[in-house]
Amino acid sequence: ELVEEGDLRPSAQRVAKRAGVSLRSVFHHFADMESLFASAADLQMRRIAGVTTPVPPSLPLFERVAAFVTARTRVLEAISPVRRASVLAEPFSHEVQARLAQARDAMSDEVAQVFAPELSVCTPGERRELLAALAAVTEWPAWESLRAHQQLSLALARRVMTRTIAALLNEARR
Repeated sequence: ELVEEGDLRPSAQRVAKRAGVSLRSVFHHFADMESLFASAADLQMRRIAGVTTPVPPSLPLFERVAAFVTARTRVLEAISPVRRASVLAEPFSHEVQARLAQARDAMSDEVAQVFAPELSVCTPGERRELLAALAAVTEWPAWESLRAHQQLSLALARRVMTRTIAALLNEARR
């Protein structure tokens, strides 16, 4: 809740106060801040599981891109507050580093599954390059650039992601 409200680096004291418990109680439940981060990450994963929608690779490309962008951006919107906090904690927390690496791998795996038909016709080198490009433009840093830095509306940011994916896939077909 603190992160969702914009407190990107909540201290154990602020967590205790929000929970209505003593600081000692926080550390009774969590051995250290890494344990607290792990628990928060587990909660975030359960929360995100509720907004994910698988996209079948059997759909026609146009429908697949549209469904993928809708599903992916729903997740990216949902994770943004926690992701901003995670970026700040990542250099100092092995737990956050590991969880973010898992999330990046999962997102890349999803891209590989959804666009398997297009990736399958590429040479191994082209496949690796196209997958890297698709992952880069559909992960949180690109979304944060569109939404927060460029201040695009949700609809316009989705159109930009759609256009970018389509351009990458069209380029690969040449």
